[in-house]
Formats: sequence, C-alpha cells, structure tokens
Amino acid sequence: MEPLNLVVADDASIIRLDLKETLERMGHRVVGEAGDGRRAVELARDLQPDLVILDIKMPLMDGIDAARLIAQERIAPVLLLTAYSQQDLARRAADAGVFAYVVKPFTDAALLPAIELAIARFSEYNAIRQQAADLQEALETRKVVDRAKGILMAQYRLDEQEAFRRIQRQSMQSRRSMREIAEAILLAHQVGGGR
Repeated sequence: MEPLNLVVADDASIIRLDLKETLERMGHRVVGEAGDGRRAVELARDLQPDLVILDIKMPLMDGIDAARLIAQERIAPVLLLTAYSQQDLARRAADAGVFAYVVKPFTDAALLPAIELAIARFSEYNAIRQQAADLQEALETRKVVDRAKGILMAQYRLDEQEAFRRIQRQSMQSRRSMREIAEAILLAHQVGGGR
C-alpha cells in the first residue's frame, strides 16, 4: 500500500500517540491530530487527507457525527475506532458513511485491513457516484437533443435521422458538444416565437 496522509482524532492523547506511532511504523504520515470531533472535521477540510481515523466517543462532536460531515462533503474515507461493539453504534456509523471500523485495543493486524477496506470502499463509492452523474448527464443531453430534433423535423420537414445528422454535423464543425448545439436550437426556436 502506498503511504497515506492521515488525520487521527481521539480525546485520549495516549491512544492518539500510540495510533500515530503505529501508522508511521506502517509507512503512513499523520498530517493532523485532534482531540475532538469538531477539530477533526476542520483538519479534514483543511488538509484533505487520504483517510480520517476517528474515535467514536469524543467531546464537542462525537466521531459518528464528525464522520457524517466528512462523508457529506466527500473529503475522505473514515475509519472509526471504538471501544464499543454495540450494534446500534455500528448501524449509526454505517448510516453516517463510515467505511470501516476497528474495536479497541487495536492491533496492526486489525488496523491494516480496515485501512485498506476503507480506502477501497471510498474509491468504489466515488466511482459509482461518478457513473450516476455521467448517466444523469447523458439522459439530460438526450432529452435536449430529442427536443431539438423535434424542432428541426417540424421546421424543415426532416425525418428523425436527418435531424440528428444535422445536429451531429454542426457539433463536429463548431467543435461544440451536441448538447450545446441542441440548446442553441431550442433557444433560437424560443426567440423566434416557437414554444
């Protein structure tokens, strides 16, 4: 695994120190440390680490609420450390967007696969989000192009294939996307008194 830049947060300074030493021994860099959840979120925003490791029970903001904010802003994957293995905490953690958690006292053998899992899940999540955004964009483009084809078909008595070819040809000639050409056709139709 490539060395990672990490932010760690635990209200117990001795655990933070132990965690930092363990992570650095693994070859990673701890670029930020916090003793509460609010500061952990600030550090994550400022430092944009590869991974944030949070204790669940911390002052000002607990690790799950901090994880929720970090996940909502898509800053980095979150790994939770907890001395508690209660199901309701695990459920809250999953709902908050936590990608993995380790029960204290942690060992290298438990920490390493949890880090790899959190990184891999975050990467998969981002890939799926990007695919969804790309599909949404393609759908919106298709809707605009279909409306523009309809206008060309009505105005110039073209069949659907020829209307599409005109949009496509104009796109290539002007080096603009088909969506931009279609939007221009729609705008010209509206300005020209069409509906």
